[in-house]
Amino acid sequence: MNLHAVLLKYWGYSSFRPLQEEIIQSALDGKDTLALLPTGGGKSICYQVPGMCADGLCIVISPLIALMKDQVEGLRSRGIKAIGIYHGMSKAEIDNAVDNCVYGDIKFLYMSPERLKTELIRSRIHRMKVSLLAVDEAHCISQWGYDFRPPYLEIAEIRALVPNTPVLALTATATKQVVSDIQEKLQFREGRVFQQSFERKNLAYMVFQEEDKLGRLLRLCGRVPGTGIVYVRNRKRTREIADWLKQRGVSADYYHAGLDSKARDARQDAWMKERTRLIVSTNAFGMGIDKPNVRFVVHMDLPDSPEAYFQEAGRAGRDGKKAYAVVLHNQADLDKLQQFHERSFPPIKEIKKVYNSLGNYYQLAMGSGKDQQMPFDMMQFSRQYDLDPFLVFSALGFLEREGYLALSEAFSNPSRIMFSVSNEDLYRFQVANPGYDGFIKLLLRSYSGLFTEFTKIRETDIARRTGTPEKQVVQMLEELDNQQILHYKAQNKEPIISFLVERLAASELVISREVYQERKLFSRQRMRAMMDYVQSDNKCRSLYLLAYFGELGGLRCGQCDVCLEMNKSGVSSFEFNEILNFIQTRISSGTYSLEDLVNDPDNNFSQEKMVNVIRYLKDGGHLEEGEEEGNLKWTGRGTLKHGRESPDKKGP
Repeated sequence: MNLHAVLLKYWGYSSFRPLQEEIIQSALDGKDTLALLPTGGGKSICYQVPGMCADGLCIVISPLIALMKDQVEGLRSRGIKAIGIYHGMSKAEIDNAVDNCVYGDIKFLYMSPERLKTELIRSRIHRMKVSLLAVDEAHCISQWGYDFRPPYLEIAEIRALVPNTPVLALTATATKQVVSDIQEKLQFREGRVFQQSFERKNLAYMVFQEEDKLGRLLRLCGRVPGTGIVYVRNRKRTREIADWLKQRGVSADYYHAGLDSKARDARQDAWMKERTRLIVSTNAFGMGIDKPNVRFVVHMDLPDSPEAYFQEAGRAGRDGKKAYAVVLHNQADLDKLQQFHERSFPPIKEIKKVYNSLGNYYQLAMGSGKDQQMPFDMMQFSRQYDLDPFLVFSALGFLEREGYLALSEAFSNPSRIMFSVSNEDLYRFQVANPGYDGFIKLLLRSYSGLFTEFTKIRETDIARRTGTPEKQVVQMLEELDNQQILHYKAQNKEPIISFLVERLAASELVISREVYQERKLFSRQRMRAMMDYVQSDNKCRSLYLLAYFGELGGLRCGQCDVCLEMNKSGVSSFEFNEILNFIQTRISSGTYSLEDLVNDPDNNFSQEKMVNVIRYLKDGGHLEEGEEEGNLKWTGRGTLKHGRESPDKKGP
């Protein structure tokens, strides 16, 4: 089946988005490929279509459990066999999943990069018929990336086990330095890079310095119709802001990773179907959610970096229609961002202290604990060892990035069951144990695939169907598990800590001081860039972001808050072209400064208009300072024409 037929059959689309077909064909041609597509650009299609076209299995590496789960469920809903291996799964579940990939007809295997380090995966992967190795969020492999994760470096080692398999790396945010680093770290044989412009012509970036942020948010909700997302850092604030909005007549709800899976699913579904207009959330919301008609995204707190902001803001306006990305900030937010940065890098001795306390908490002997998974109550742990919870959180994040452990939220681990005996042996058990017969028959009627894979269940649903208390259902499942008739993994009520290596003495924990300081410096630079973005009042917001990602010579957007202020100068297209011709003529004939241009006797334009045009040309990279201080010169970059005018002169 060709790629167009696959796209139509499984996804219902008659044509590809820009660059998708070229990326897919490159992968099908067996070429190592890097795809840079902005948020909402359709990255998943780029590996899912060739995965379906090629004979064999596509392995997808992703660091985001929630996104992997959504992708697996989405593929299964289309009749495509997909499976995922996540933290929190038992050894039996992982073993069964890997066997299905070796001996079954699974088309997609999703897993985190940490899983590549396990012997179970490495010993079986060479027996799988792997057609494509897709690396999502590929910027994580680069130490210059904003979310560097050392386990991603393991991917290159896996290539030796599947030497004839091409790599398709995908990311939405990468600077030029990161693009080069991705190809090197993934050992591209002959790299093909496909990059779509980061420019979002329909998205108006707005930044407002505002003390009354709630008031501004309420006014925005009144002026901009349609659904929206409001991002904050603090889980408690998600509820407070949602309640505040509801009290003022705005349909709103809150969302964060601490909610149970049922509540999360219900709130996401209500927002997707527009029964709820506004979701107030931490950054846990949005990954993998394909809602094209989001009209505005508001950040009430400052993101850590332009990369994080660009991804989250990019969830607005995926349908190509006008949308807004708004940042509300004040001086306190700038101070908080710097404090957050410092607290995100605890001293190395404190990181080691948290690691050592964690080993004591679980009473792990030195050299033990590898691949063990235990429930983790962060507040209880922090109280027991008299530690600051935020310090614990930051230290765990650092230990996770270094590959020592992994922390997964409870929501990603629902209850699962799978029969561990054959159909015939189960029948004999039912005959010999009539008390279980009706219960087992109900399980078989209610769920499919129970003999081949772990299947998600809800004990409350089973209780309702059997007319028995939920406690009794759990007891029956536990008894069947004890008798080795089935495997029963109850839903985790707490986050899960997974130890990826044996417990080490704190003194043996390798955290390079040079690497630590270097990473802290990179993080500080990204934080400074974010602060510069919101504090700048003389450069087009879109051009600022494009320049950050290495795109120069673009056009002023004409619709961000900075451009709207510049538009008030009243420079018409005719005047712009006249001033442009005047500037070009003067600069081409000799060295000219801004003062020379303004005071030239043949200049018939006002100083304000002349300055605004020169500012526009410099913002777009067309004009820059010459070698002599104050002089101007052309760069030769980009196409010169008047910037787009916004139909909305006021903004939200």
